[in-house]
Amino acid sequence: MAKWPYGTSEWKALRQAKLQASPLCEPCDKRGRIVCANTVDHRVSIAKGGPAFPSLSGLMSMCPACHNAKTRAVDRPGGSGVAFPGCDASGLPVDPSHPFFGGPAKGYTPSKDQPLRGQDRMGSRPRTKFRGGR
Repeated sequence: MAKWPYGTSEWKALRQAKLQASPLCEPCDKRGRIVCANTVDHRVSIAKGGPAFPSLSGLMSMCPACHNAKTRAVDRPGGSGVAFPGCDASGLPVDPSHPFFGGPAKGYTPSKDQPLRGQDRMGSRPRTKFRGGR
């Protein structure tokens, strides 16, 4: 098991420096949302060989929701591998490890995505035939 640095004064200072440098949640910011970050996460986890005290670029400021999603998808066994679902304003995936960018697929392909649910359609119903036009 990796040695966790989280109780040390070095980690607390590094965490504070990252939150001062990047006070907003980085994944939410890519989606165009302004959410304050209160969590700092390693881009490459310590368990996967990442350094315990990386440079600030090796860390990511996050909100609790994004941190939990990343932990479930990437750091836990059986995760999808796509930590941050969704797209930025240009339509590109938010997650830099998304298969679109050549990252590991881990079962996340468009053919295996969930079908649209009712709430995804913004109140409209799917149409099965065209209405009469001109």
